[in-house]
Amino acid sequence: MTIGDQAPLAARVLARARSRGAKIVTAESCTGGLVAAALTEIAGSSDVFERGFVTYSNDAKQELLGVPEAMLMTHGAVSQATAEAMAQGALAHSHAHLSVAITGVAGPGGGTAEKPVGLVHFAAAARDGRLVHRERRFGDIGRSEVRERSVAEALSMLDQLASEP
Repeated sequence: MTIGDQAPLAARVLARARSRGAKIVTAESCTGGLVAAALTEIAGSSDVFERGFVTYSNDAKQELLGVPEAMLMTHGAVSQATAEAMAQGALAHSHAHLSVAITGVAGPGGGTAEKPVGLVHFAAAARDGRLVHRERRFGDIGRSEVRERSVAEALSMLDQLASEP
């Protein structure tokens, strides 16, 4: 799977957001900007895609998205709490209406018994207060595959938010 394989879903997300006059922001850690790349691969995306944050380090999550240091210390970067804070922080630090955030362990190293390689937390938020979290345990399927599946999941979540009233 490549970014190009995500084109139909990315195009649908953009079309749905466009029809509602909504702009999109991304906050990515383990995907390193791949969701933003999938969206901006689509011609004409500039009227919907507002900005993207690549917050790979904890410092970046704090400085750019306002994720509290105490949250990172308590729950860790790879957690539901952090993903949700990233999604809400992306909205707070942009002019977008919809956000998606991703934080996980892509591998091959870095996993623990509690947070194994392939664990990824996703959150999508809307300015109207909607907030959705998903946890996926892709397993140790390879770094590239974890990242690509994460892009598909994130786009799916944006698609869901963009299609709801």
